Amino acid sequence: MPIQPVDKIWMDGKLVDWEDATVHVLTHALHYGSGVFEGVRAYETKRGAAVFRLQDHIRRLFRSAHVYQMAIPFSQDELCQAVKDTVRENGLRACYIRPLVYRGYGEMGLNPLPAPVNVTVAVWPWGTYLGEESLETGVRAKISSWKRSDHNILPPGAKATGQYINSGLAKVEALNAGYDEGVMLNMAGHVTDGPGENIFIVKDGVLYTPPFSAGCLDGITRDSIIAIAGDLGYTVMERNLSRFDLYTAEEAFYTGTAAEVVPIRAIDDRAVGSNGRGPITKELQQTFFGAARGDDPKYEHWLAYVQE
Repeated sequence: MPIQPVDKIWMDGKLVDWEDATVHVLTHALHYGSGVFEGVRAYETKRGAAVFRLQDHIRRLFRSAHVYQMAIPFSQDELCQAVKDTVRENGLRACYIRPLVYRGYGEMGLNPLPAPVNVTVAVWPWGTYLGEESLETGVRAKISSWKRSDHNILPPGAKATGQYINSGLAKVEALNAGYDEGVMLNMAGHVTDGPGENIFIVKDGVLYTPPFSAGCLDGITRDSIIAIAGDLGYTVMERNLSRFDLYTAEEAFYTGTAAEVVPIRAIDDRAVGSNGRGPITKELQQTFFGAARGDDPKYEHWLAYVQE
């Protein structure tokens, strides 16, 4: 999806003009993928823009940086404030937010440690990643021939820039084959997640999702849906899932900051349930959006309002 330019981007403590937010061609992260990032959303509420689970996203950003031995030169509170400042400065009531920590210019080679660490926060208007219509009609998924990286190859719990070339291969394969999205398995053949989303299925009224040990990301939206499902009285179980589990599910859906909550209507040309959005998916989806848009006081603590 194309990026719609706005006025300002936060770079290393300063708001700079969009067109001036550039890096040197010899930036370490450009050559070696040595960066970590977050995908965050701000939603429009009755009190203006509110960032969904901002502190949790920034906390995960710091965890990812720690894994790659990157010392972020700002505190978590400073980056939370940078996100709110950038959204407010650009006058956006709803947007996608991309905090990025990367190894900058000044060092070349596979040892990243001497390279400087830079930090940016960019925001822009961005609709649902898999298309607005997908929220209701669902998407067609294909199990990818590309496997998710093993824990002993790359740490799947870290949201690192270079690791997403693995996801890109699965995404392009799915699109080239005529599908909307992929499903990635680990080396043992168990389901991990989509290229950029976590995955859930429903069987006999119970929700199932892969455990972190399978190789999926510790998704913020995933965690939100688990909490919401519990509040609605559903049982959620984390266990290894197979192709067979996907093919025979009554409902299935993706979760993610970019994708939000999107039904899966078919996997490998096999209809999932009624070949559309199932009733449990719909209920979870509607409750999630109510929480994100400030309509449900039970989840008020998940919102960071841009205008305090």
